[in-house]
Amino acid sequence: MKLAILSRNSQLYSTRRLREAAEQRGHEVRIVDYLRCVIDITSHRPAIHYGGARLDAVDAVLPRIGATHTFYGTAVVRQFEMMGVYPTNDSQSISRSRDKLRALQLLAAEGVGLPVTSFAHSTKDIDGLISLVGGAPVVVKLLEGTQGMGVVLAETKKAAESVIGAFRQLNANILVQEFIKEAGGSDIRAFVVGNRVVAAMERTAAPGDFRSNVHRGGEARKVRLTPEERAAAKRAAKILGLNVAGVDLMRSNHGPVVLEVNSSPGLEGIETTTGIDVAGKVVEYIATNADGRAPSRASKKA
Repeated sequence: MKLAILSRNSQLYSTRRLREAAEQRGHEVRIVDYLRCVIDITSHRPAIHYGGARLDAVDAVLPRIGATHTFYGTAVVRQFEMMGVYPTNDSQSISRSRDKLRALQLLAAEGVGLPVTSFAHSTKDIDGLISLVGGAPVVVKLLEGTQGMGVVLAETKKAAESVIGAFRQLNANILVQEFIKEAGGSDIRAFVVGNRVVAAMERTAAPGDFRSNVHRGGEARKVRLTPEERAAAKRAAKILGLNVAGVDLMRSNHGPVVLEVNSSPGLEGIETTTGIDVAGKVVEYIATNADGRAPSRASKKA
């Protein structure tokens, strides 16, 4: 199999591990900086040019699209799809997962457990926005935030009003969610490949913080998921149409709730914590499905 990994940096841990895992299994791998791809939009002959030459003979593409480059990155993935190349995650599914509001709406429509969430444009009814999620404390999230950035815990109603008002003054789109106190500053990252959870870790916030992201100084340990948690992670990935996903969950008094679904989950934390060859499992999934050009399982929903 000839595999193209779409990544801006060949030295990133996740990119290196995916390349190593593919080469160890006898596959030919090329790292492609998707921002350097030139899309040739021609009727009946779609093509991508890279480094001054047409990029041909690719069997599968593994997108590692950064959140800041979603628009162009998904355009490149879509062009590969038009060329008949198998994508691990298709362009529509990546776009769905990157739009946090859209993703939550799709998950809610299918009955997936979620934190109580509200969204509004106007600042004239902040009281209503806060009361919808059960009152303070509340978590305020920027729709465009990643890796714990743009996430604020407002412990009082006055603090929530100030944070929401400040974000809206900057014309930022925000979500307001209930604070799940019983989670104790911990969440779970479940790594889904195909229809399986291949690895899972529990992340705990650093002292004085409530964000459990390892990038923010949180600690991680291997965790055993309950059947309910495993099912929730697989359902969330499937609803958004993702074949490879990092699903973030919290343990609440009313069962697992899905916080977010990531279409380009990092490998370093999950592999280091669990000792599982997650990169190898991703590559094996691609090889199995790209072989027969299996259609993506992305749903037709908006």
